Amino acid sequence: MSFSQSSGESVIPPALPRHVAVIMDGNGRWAQKRLLSRIFGHEKGAEAVRAVVRTCRELGIPFLTLYAFSTENWQRPQMEIDALMGLLRRFVDAEGAELIEKNIRLKVIGTIERLPADLQASLRRLMGDTAANSALQLNLALSYGGRDEITRAARAIARRVQAGTLNPESITEETLADHLDTRGIPDPDILIRTGGEMRISNFLLWQAAYAEIFVTPTLWPDFGRESLLRVFEEFQQRERRFGRV
Repeated sequence: MSFSQSSGESVIPPALPRHVAVIMDGNGRWAQKRLLSRIFGHEKGAEAVRAVVRTCRELGIPFLTLYAFSTENWQRPQMEIDALMGLLRRFVDAEGAELIEKNIRLKVIGTIERLPADLQASLRRLMGDTAANSALQLNLALSYGGRDEITRAARAIARRVQAGTLNPESITEETLADHLDTRGIPDPDILIRTGGEMRISNFLLWQAAYAEIFVTPTLWPDFGRESLLRVFEEFQQRERRFGRV
């Protein structure tokens, strides 16, 4: 089965994942190869975000999670951090109307409290404006780290045990999952990493336990609709056993 017709025009595949997660890597390298600033690479990467979101919306995929800014990214030069925060502001301003029009819900996972106050307010406002939307849930991982998320969940569970509202013997995998930022969201079926690096970089450590992993050398600014469809085509060829024979 192929996603492309003989003319090269894409067709919609018959079976798709419920949840796609993406490590958007390669903006800086894309820019450096062209003797441009890393900031320009991030700006170009925003175009790939639009293409992937629109494709997932078109194909009816319920959940898309994009790793936009990690807890480790706070260690980058302040100029680059400021530029990334500016890009996020422009995303909220420029894409908010389309999210509402296209019935897309926005959710932020991570420690949103670390973001600049005005950006927090804009994101919370857009999350509120799109809360009832149901065609696609777009999860932006901002100031997010998998270890930080699990640590925060463990602290929340410990507080419940300390308060006497939770018996330690009754704690299950479901208990921990219900205290993660992704509670209520199915685990990702696919984890895509662009840019060719062979690591998951502290992303969805708990949730990606059985995700099908796809690593592509394509740098994020060059990743678009056709790239995503090729991943879906390969996904359909894999057999998912979840530890069973």
